[in-house]
Amino acid sequence: QVRLVEVGGGLVQAGGSLTLSCAASGRTFSRYAMGWFRQAAGKERETVAAISWTGGNTYYSDSVKGRFTISRDNAKNSLKPEDTAVYYCAADLWGSGNSASGMYDYWGQGTRVTVSS
Repeated sequence: QVRLVEVGGGLVQAGGSLTLSCAASGRTFSRYAMGWFRQAAGKERETVAAISWTGGNTYYSDSVKGRFTISRDNAKNSLKPEDTAVYYCAADLWGSGNSASGMYDYWGQGTRVTVSS
């Protein structure tokens, strides 16, 4: 069992940044790919970014490409108001950094990010 807790959400002005971290406990987290997903009010959950368990493969959605950076430790960003959402981290054992949310076995409870204009 892997337990995930997202850390680092909050309120920030447009153009600012937040560092989102995913604290993991349980099994050896180094064996897991990590994904970041978000869900804005009234919208479906979408993939933001993902990184393989080796760290050698990354995925970014078009909406965040060039503004978000994912690492095995955290995700950093330059934010716009449309980035306002609840952000979730997820883990996929031996994963390749897949963008499909169905590949991920463990999920955190989410952290809210609000970007003011």
